[in-house]
Amino acid sequence: MFRDYYYLTKPGIIYGNLVTTTAGFMLAGKGHISILGLLTILGGVTLVIASACVVNNYTDRKLDTKMTRTKQRALASGRISGANAAVFGLSLGFLGLLILGLFTNILTFLLGLIAYFVYVVLYGITKRRSVHGTLVGSIAGALPPVAGYTSVTNNLDAVALLLFLLLVFWQMPHFYAIAMYRLKDYKAAGLPVLPVKKGMEATKIQIVLYIFAFTVTGMFFTLSGYTHALFLIIILGLGLSWLYKGVQGFGNSDNRAWARKMFIFSLVVNLGMSVLLATGALLP
Repeated sequence: MFRDYYYLTKPGIIYGNLVTTTAGFMLAGKGHISILGLLTILGGVTLVIASACVVNNYTDRKLDTKMTRTKQRALASGRISGANAAVFGLSLGFLGLLILGLFTNILTFLLGLIAYFVYVVLYGITKRRSVHGTLVGSIAGALPPVAGYTSVTNNLDAVALLLFLLLVFWQMPHFYAIAMYRLKDYKAAGLPVLPVKKGMEATKIQIVLYIFAFTVTGMFFTLSGYTHALFLIIILGLGLSWLYKGVQGFGNSDNRAWARKMFIFSLVVNLGMSVLLATGALLP
C-alpha cells in the first residue's frame, strides 16, 4: 500500500523538478549556499509537486483506464479510493505551501501557489481540449527552478525570467517526444496532443523550433554577464547536439524509435543544463 501511495505522487516528476530547483537555488547563491535554505525549498517544492501529482492522478483516473501505460495505476485500478487519494494529496499541498510560506518568502510562496493552480486546474482542463495543453503544463514545470532562485533573492529579475524561459523551451520538445512515443495511448484516451491533432511532421517542426529557442536562451545567461564563458560553450554544445538529433527526425521513418531517443537525450540535456546552472556563477 505504501508503494501505491508513493507512486501516486509521480516520483519521477518530483526528482526531475528537484534537480532544476537546486540549480536555480545555487545559481542565485553564487557560491554562498545555505544548506538549511536548500533543504527548506526542496522540502516545500517536493510536497507541493507531490500534491499536484496526486490530485492530477485523481482527476485523470478515468482517462488512465484507457491507456496501456497508466491503467495499472492505483487509482485507475481501484487499489486506492478516490477519497483517500484526495485527502492524501490535499494534505501534502497544505504542508508544502505552509513550508514555503513560513520559511522562504511571500514571493516564493506565491510561485508555488501559482504553479499548483496552473498544473492542477489550467493544465487539467486544457490538456483535454487543446493542443496547447502541453504549453500550459510547461508553465507549471518551469516555476520550481524560479522558486529556487527567488527563495534566495526574493526578486523576479532578468535571470529569473531566463530560467523560466529556458525550462519552458526544454519541456516542450521533451513532452512532444513523449507524445510521439506514446501516440497510441494518447489516441486511446482522446487527448488532443500535437502529434494526434497535427501529425508527426508538424510535431517535429515544433520540436526543432523549441530546441533552437532553448539554445539561444541558454546563451543569454553568459551574454548578460551572469555566468562564465565555459557555461556558454557547454550549453551551446548541448543545444546544438540536441538540435542536430531533432533535424535527423525529418529523414527518419521510424517516428516512435526517434521520439524515444529524443526523450532520452532531453534528460541528458536537463541534467547537463542543471549542473551548468548550479555552477554557472561560480567560475570567472
